[in-house]
Amino acid sequence: MPKIQVNGIDLFFDIQGTGEPLLLIAGFACDSSYWSAVMASLVKQYQVIRLDNRGVGQSSAPDHPYTVKQMAADTAALLDAIGITQVHIAGHSMGGQIAQELALAYSEKVQSLMLLSSWAKGDGKFHAIIETLGDLPQILDIKLYSKVMLPWIFTEELYSTPGAIKQFINIASEYPFLPTTHGLYHQSRAILNSDTLDRLTHICCPTLVVVGKQDILTPVKFSEQLAQEIPNAELVVLERGSHGFLIECADTVATVMFNFLTNHSQNRRH
Repeated sequence: MPKIQVNGIDLFFDIQGTGEPLLLIAGFACDSSYWSAVMASLVKQYQVIRLDNRGVGQSSAPDHPYTVKQMAADTAALLDAIGITQVHIAGHSMGGQIAQELALAYSEKVQSLMLLSSWAKGDGKFHAIIETLGDLPQILDIKLYSKVMLPWIFTEELYSTPGAIKQFINIASEYPFLPTTHGLYHQSRAILNSDTLDRLTHICCPTLVVVGKQDILTPVKFSEQLAQEIPNAELVVLERGSHGFLIECADTVATVMFNFLTNHSQNRRH
């Protein structure tokens, strides 16, 4: 899998499929593999580009502060390097923050925007959770860290499925590209220092906002605020969805994404 040098780091990326370009940006502590459950559907009609944000996966994890704007600049540099001039973008969680900054600073590159389980400005409770999730890797091993983090990600339904959570913890502990402690810390602080609320009215591309009704980490009110402030944004609230709906409800999320993309493809507009 390829890497390129951008903004002083090695950035890992992956391209699959053909068609209009679609960029997928993962969230805190997650690399490009977080989109795996929806990939089979998306690559049937789109050239899907995934990347590992700085701090995770196979990209560099420099031990100094990160910003969401910086990660957006990394992503824009990747698009330039691979010759993509305009792209549909989907960002999950922190990836949605990065996607917002891309739409604001590089609007000419963004054909449409999908913000999944994301927000413009977190509240006090959310900031306390993110601060803790950034600090805990310094004192917990990956299995204990997963036990702390996963209740914020998945539904009671999954926790009631025998062996499901244990399987996720085992997968996480055996993953070959675990993020570094300092990478997680710097990503968490990038989240805490990000705020797009007073700039959302400047996002001019077609925008879809999606959230799970059962999301306790980035609750529905965050997505309602995004949809209210971004001009003409569409809001979809999934009844069964949690913050981890890309895993728990992958088919449903892929369908919602497809419906939006179909309505905003170049072929349809022309």
